[in-house]
Amino acid sequence: MKNPILLAIDTSGAKLQLALLINDEIDVYIEDIARGHAEIIFDRIKILLAKNNITYSQLTRIAVTIGPGSFTGLRVGISAARSLALALNIEVVGISNLLVLSLGKTIKDFAIMIDARRGEAYVQEFKGANEPAGVVRVQNFEQAKAQLEAAETRIFTDPVIDIKLMAKFTLNLKAKNYLPLPCYIRKADAKVQTKGLIEIRV
Repeated sequence: MKNPILLAIDTSGAKLQLALLINDEIDVYIEDIARGHAEIIFDRIKILLAKNNITYSQLTRIAVTIGPGSFTGLRVGISAARSLALALNIEVVGISNLLVLSLGKTIKDFAIMIDARRGEAYVQEFKGANEPAGVVRVQNFEQAKAQLEAAETRIFTDPVIDIKLMAKFTLNLKAKNYLPLPCYIRKADAKVQTKGLIEIRV
């Protein structure tokens, strides 16, 4: 692609991470989130674009993390990415968090294990960087750890996405193979409130 300009978005955790890849140069914007991603994401994208003298119309592709991760955060990031891609008529690529976390690893046969809270973990084994050996699953944290250690599998537990690696990796992926669909794994913690609701029958 001639003069590619890619915007990468990660809202899966406690940080808002953005990366702008222009040819071979990457600029990033990272911010710890004290409130929701939804209130600030478009403002921060605007700041990053303006800093690099880039307009929305110059973007050629958007990439976004699809989880597993924060249920609400994922919805915000994926919705923003898909909305922009639709408005600009460009491709959007969705990439699994655990796959991104495997990038840059130089060893063989390892596992990515992310704390999913409630005593559970998101787990996936890899033969090497970008070489999944199985699907993402949610499992009891201690049980998963014990099983991997018994198999002498190296475990990586840092959940922080390298947004620069993500941007470079997603630049030339076939979008049809990496759809921007959320990877929730388990149901959201929030429950629909029914108390006080009035049923209306027509």
